Amino acid sequence: MLDKILITISIVLYAIAVPYLEINDTHVFNPDWVAHAKLHEVWQLITNSSLGAVALWLTWLSADGRGKASVIALLITGGFLAAYAMQGLYGGSMVHPDGTEKTAFGINVGVIGFGWVFVSSVFTLVRAGRQDLIKKEN
Repeated sequence: MLDKILITISIVLYAIAVPYLEINDTHVFNPDWVAHAKLHEVWQLITNSSLGAVALWLTWLSADGRGKASVIALLITGGFLAAYAMQGLYGGSMVHPDGTEKTAFGINVGVIGFGWVFVSSVFTLVRAGRQDLIKKEN
């Protein structure tokens, strides 16, 4: 049950909280963004939220879905963490046009939140794999 709760919290972060934070004038409706960038942003939000719905279904309604749901979370949050780490290579930034950045304890909140999701997803994936091994041995 702990795994299902951790996965569900992770899904809420990337499939609900992120769209809530980005469907506004800093992202989707940002007048300084070119239309092509807006299209990619909306595409990413819809894709990640759709994958979140699949992961939620796998978590709660599929007998062996926790590991698969964890892999989805690893791909989504790992992609963000990789993009954050490489932002200097392509001119990316988490700083808003007004010069602000959402941080906690001096660390970007996206890195904190998605870092937690990434680590908890590794934890649940490992636990799911161990449980599968135990089932096969019995």
